[in-house]
Amino acid sequence: MIIAIDGTLASGKGTIARRLCRYFGLPYMDTGRLYRATGVAATKQGTDFEDAMALADVARTLDLDDFDEEELRTAEAGQAASKVAAVPEVRAALLELQRAFSKQAKGAVLDGRDIGTVVCPDADVKLWVDANVETRAERRWKELREKGDTLSLSEMIAQLKERDERDKNRKDAPMVAAADAVLIDTTHLSIDAAVDKARAAVEAAIASKL
Repeated sequence: MIIAIDGTLASGKGTIARRLCRYFGLPYMDTGRLYRATGVAATKQGTDFEDAMALADVARTLDLDDFDEEELRTAEAGQAASKVAAVPEVRAALLELQRAFSKQAKGAVLDGRDIGTVVCPDADVKLWVDANVETRAERRWKELREKGDTLSLSEMIAQLKERDERDKNRKDAPMVAAADAVLIDTTHLSIDAAVDKARAAVEAAIASKL
């Protein structure tokens, strides 16, 4: 069983994905981590972000063990991830890695921006998780503030709006809900309520195949 979870930054899709993978006993991939690592590595190496082939080389040679989780969760890493994710050559370099992960014997849970539309268009279950930008910005701002980041809430809102536009309007694999995705708006939901909705959608898909 392949569960594809797409949506916007700080919408709760990662938490939902982790809960579902534990509940259904499936391996989990946070595909955004691949793009964050590519962006961070490119920055460290001084790679020109306008050089598509050089960025693709960075993506192909990633070793995720080289990265501390904290450095991948900064606002700067998020911005870098969004920039490299807009490069078709980078997406191509990471596509087969994601597809191979999804084809494990039991299946998998993957979350990202284009899982249900590009990476796993034949996924058994597709979810689209979203919330309004102010709610998402406040969630992310609080998370970063606890880690000592000094970014203001207004700056966080501006960054999320910029990232949303970049992700939605990139030519290759734009961020968009799959036509057959179950929509989950977490603006006014607790995480437990959101997970319950997601689990119900998966169980309904399983029941429909019996």
